[in-house]
Amino acid sequence: MAEFTTVATIDEIPPGERMVVELGRHWVAIFNVDGTYYAIEDVCTHDDGPLAEGELTGCIIECPRHGATFDITNGKVLTAPAIVDVPTYAVRVQGDNIQITSR
Repeated sequence: MAEFTTVATIDEIPPGERMVVELGRHWVAIFNVDGTYYAIEDVCTHDDGPLAEGELTGCIIECPRHGATFDITNGKVLTAPAIVDVPTYAVRVQGDNIQITSR
């Protein structure tokens, strides 16, 4: 069974916003898209750039360095230059707490 860790509250990440948290040795970007939360590792698989700094359109994040795009719902790479998917984390809301799985 997956272990969940509280990383934020729902007040801290309103719709359309994002937050980056440190979880163990990983930086994780948590996004609120119309009240649904998604979490991905905050590292572009092309050059290790910070994905959370990129432009989010719907559920597609564009890396600000070279323009690779990823689907934040499943981590799938959508456009080059990246060719490897980005890791994702399961997210749940317990009361007012946003929790994600540990890796």
